[in-house]
Amino acid sequence: MKYLVKKFDQPLKGAVQLTSSKSESNRALLINALSGNQLQLHNLSAARDTQTMQRLLKESGEVWDVLDAGTTMRFCTAFLAVKGSGQTITGTPRMCQRPIGVLVDALRKLGATVEYLGEDGYPPLKITGIKDQQASLIEIPGNISSQFISALLMIGPSLPDGLTLRLTTEVFSRPYIEMTLDLMRRFGVQSLWEGSEIKIAPQAYSSGAYTIESDWSGASYWYSLAALGKDSTLKLLGLRAESLQGDQEIATIMKKLGITTTYDDQGATLVQTNEVAREIDINFKTCPDLAQTVMVTAAAKGATLKMTGLESLRIKETDRIAAMQNELRKLGANLIEDGSSWTMIPGTLPTAVEVIDTYDDHRMAMAFAPYCATSDITIDDPSVVQKSYPDFWKDFQSVGVVIEQI
Repeated sequence: MKYLVKKFDQPLKGAVQLTSSKSESNRALLINALSGNQLQLHNLSAARDTQTMQRLLKESGEVWDVLDAGTTMRFCTAFLAVKGSGQTITGTPRMCQRPIGVLVDALRKLGATVEYLGEDGYPPLKITGIKDQQASLIEIPGNISSQFISALLMIGPSLPDGLTLRLTTEVFSRPYIEMTLDLMRRFGVQSLWEGSEIKIAPQAYSSGAYTIESDWSGASYWYSLAALGKDSTLKLLGLRAESLQGDQEIATIMKKLGITTTYDDQGATLVQTNEVAREIDINFKTCPDLAQTVMVTAAAKGATLKMTGLESLRIKETDRIAAMQNELRKLGANLIEDGSSWTMIPGTLPTAVEVIDTYDDHRMAMAFAPYCATSDITIDDPSVVQKSYPDFWKDFQSVGVVIEQI
C-alpha cells in the first residue's frame, strides 16, 4: 500500500493534540513494574512500542516478543535481569540484528544469567534474574545508545547493593539519561551524578501519579509542515516549555528554518517567519531522532546542513544514514559522509518526486510527509507510523492535508 499525499497549499492554521511521549511512557511503565505496579499513569502513548511493553509486563509469559521495539527490548531485558526466571526475549528479524552485547555484558557482571540463543551480541536471549549481586560498579561507554544506560539505571535501586555506573567516554543523548533520572526522582528514587559516575543506592520506588507529556519527536513533523507551508500559525497541545525530552531541541533548530515558538498552559504555538539560514551547523548527538525531519525540511528550503552526532542512526530500525542518502536524492539533495561529519547539500527540487521508500522505519515516513507543502509526494508502506504515532495520518488530514490510498 502507498499513500499519495497531495500538495498542501493552503495556510496552516489550528491546533493539534499530539500523541504522548513514547520515551516517557516506556520509562514510566518499567518504573511502575519495578515498584510493584503502585503508580497511576495517565496519558500513556498509543504507540505500538508502548502497547507492546504494557502487554509484556502484564502477561509475564515464557516468551517475550518485543516485535520491532528497540526501547522495549532493552528495558525488558534489564527488567528480566532482576525479575526473570528463564524467560526468552526476542523480536522481529531486524530486531535480532540490533546489537545488545554492551547491556548483556553489564547485566552478567551484576550477576544475571543471560544466554544468547543465536549469534553472540544479539537477541534472542534467555534470562534468569540476579540471585546474588556480583558487582555494584559497572563501566560502560557513554557514547552508546542511552537506552542501555537508562535500562541499567532504572533497575539500580532494586539491586541489593545499588549501582554505580562509570561512563568511560563522552556522553551522547544526555537528555534521555536525565529524563530517566528525573522520572526516577518523581517516584522517590534519588541518584547522584558527579563527573563520569552516576550512583544509585538500594531503595524502593514510591507510589504516585504522573501524566505523560506530549511527544516532542512527534512535534518535529508539525514543525516541518509549518516551515514548508505558507502563513503557518499552529498550536501543538500538550507540550511543556520545561520538558524532560531532548527532542525539544527541534524548537531551537527550526528557528533557523523559519519557525518561532511560544508557550502557554495549553502547549506550544508555531509561527512562520520565513527567516531561513542558508547554512546551518547542528550536532545531533543529544537528539538523533530529529535528524531525518530536519534534513528533509532543509532540502526543501534550500539550506545546507553541516552535521555531527549521527553515528547512532546506523543501528536504528534501519541504517538511517544510508536510507536518507537514497531518499534525499529523490528531492535533488545529496548527503555526504566524511568521517564523523555529514553535509546535506540541497539541489534543484524535482517537478515530480519518486516514491519514497520507508525501510520499515516509522521516522522515514513521517520525515518525508511534510514535503507535501512543496509538492505531491508518495509514501510507500505508510502503516509504519504505528510504531510511534498511530494517528499521524489522521492528524495530518485534520488540518486539511489530502491523502489518497493508491
